[in-house]
Amino acid sequence: MGDNSERKTVGGRVAIIGTGSRAAMFVRGIVERPASAVVAILEPNTIRAAYYNDLLKSLDAPTVPVYKPEQFKDMLTTERVDAIVVTCIDALHHLYIIPALEAGVQVLTEKPMTTDADKCRAILETGKEVDPEIGIILFTNLLNERLRRERSGQAVISIHFEWLLDTIHGADYFRRWHRQKGNSGGLMVHKSGHHFDLVNWWIGSEPETVAGMGKTAFYGKEAGTKNGWAKDYVRARGSDEARKDPFAMHMEMDETLQKLYAEAESADGYHRDMNVFGPDIAIEDDMSVVVRYKSGVTLTYHLTAYSPWEGYRVMFNGSEGRLELEVVESEYRSPSDGERLGGLIHGTNSLPHPGGATVTLQRLWEKPQRLPVNIDHSAHGGGDTRMLSVLFGAKPGQEVDTGDASKQSANEKDGAMALAVGVCANESFKTGNFIDVASLNFPL
Repeated sequence: MGDNSERKTVGGRVAIIGTGSRAAMFVRGIVERPASAVVAILEPNTIRAAYYNDLLKSLDAPTVPVYKPEQFKDMLTTERVDAIVVTCIDALHHLYIIPALEAGVQVLTEKPMTTDADKCRAILETGKEVDPEIGIILFTNLLNERLRRERSGQAVISIHFEWLLDTIHGADYFRRWHRQKGNSGGLMVHKSGHHFDLVNWWIGSEPETVAGMGKTAFYGKEAGTKNGWAKDYVRARGSDEARKDPFAMHMEMDETLQKLYAEAESADGYHRDMNVFGPDIAIEDDMSVVVRYKSGVTLTYHLTAYSPWEGYRVMFNGSEGRLELEVVESEYRSPSDGERLGGLIHGTNSLPHPGGATVTLQRLWEKPQRLPVNIDHSAHGGGDTRMLSVLFGAKPGQEVDTGDASKQSANEKDGAMALAVGVCANESFKTGNFIDVASLNFPL
């Protein structure tokens, strides 16, 4: 996230690229703001696209034309598109970002901006030629802003950052398209990119060198069998064996998932409910990373995707003491929580069993101070709601956000620097070497 307060909001005639679960938040956010309108959908699955036109009707907005991927450029011209919101498979983002930039269209893309160094270089090269307007969806919340304010004034020396995904949310990456690294870049890119962006923003520096170790220690057939959790089925739908699996997701129990995925299978064969202990899992679930920044700050980071609770811990060691944040987004999960995944995973509902948050500041030679905090248990800690107002402007009757978020403008450079750590970490996983970010040759 940058600090460019001059960046204008996205708006006007907006096309939605890809209609998975996440797109719903943007459709609702755009419809609620009179300065913007959804004017087109690009989606190869006609059933899923129809679901989104039904959503528009339910919001008292007009239905819109649906285009296929190969009709993208025609769509931009025919519908006089001012901006696109890219929410398709991560590895396909560049196919829409680059031609949109060349056409002078604003681009707002879900994180990650893309999945590998080659695609990132292509996006950045295009940006150098056309003076881009790219926004990367890297949300923040009040607690993360509070952490930045509290650490200002002292020199940060090192950071430890631990993120825990629970056995509902974390498992979900292993039952859908994300389980193939070619689609998502793995969790180092798809999930941790947001976390690395937060660190870049907190300390005002860029990553320089990365090393890491990653493994598939819990999900997948080999680990699942070793740990005693594996069940023998391909997908949950129609499987008696899946009924015995607490990790299985049953789409028929969730109206959103039923309509968006189960009823859309006939159009493209995509299965949203794959066995998380299947033999073809190709991403890691346990990752440790060390990063050195240009400022000299060092980061130790760990991501666990099979935790019994969900949340994160961040610790700053600085020249004047230590600052700690702990956020418990969900204290525990039960298997029945998996029956309501549609809203829980993609931000329309808060997580069940919410916990608390603590911020502790301890200066050298002083007692620790427990700083007062308020935790928002709505989507992404309230970050989604605030992000929509920053990106598309305030809703009628809503006050404009004047906090730190109003000054945050994640652009293509921020997206590249967030991606860089994940890409270098993936390379380090394979080679065992320290990887210099400069070796990616990003044209920044």
